[in-house]
Amino acid sequence: MASIPVYYYSSVSNLTGRFAESLAARTGRAVFQLADAAVRHSEPDGPWVLLTPSYKAGNADEVTLPAPVRAFLRSPTTRRRLVGIIGSGNRNFGEYYQAAARELAVASGRPVLFEFELSGTPEDVEACGRILDDLDAALHEVSCTSTE
Repeated sequence: MASIPVYYYSSVSNLTGRFAESLAARTGRAVFQLADAAVRHSEPDGPWVLLTPSYKAGNADEVTLPAPVRAFLRSPTTRRRLVGIIGSGNRNFGEYYQAAARELAVASGRPVLFEFELSGTPEDVEACGRILDDLDAALHEVSCTSTE
């Protein structure tokens, strides 16, 4: 059974990147960094999950979704194949904690699968990994049912 890849953006702090790499190590799934222009200009072959940080720190005029994520989502095919969102945030952002993931979920009609703070904990990685494993199984079952 194939694992759904995770496309993520992490800034130079690499907080989100550490979580993505831990998730890849735990689940064996592919993770792709959207800071890489080649990744950002590609299109996923099938269903995929977005892992995005939020940067809105209290200014209502700030954009919450990082520019590389916005660029990746410009493709209608990429947007159509998105199946869920994982959010990274900082509770110091108050009401804007997880703003990017939550706003994108509303705009795309896709669910927020998991949220964590900063680079997450080992328990966060385990919990998120189980959610993604369940998603893999559900999508596999749907694809097997639709081909019968």
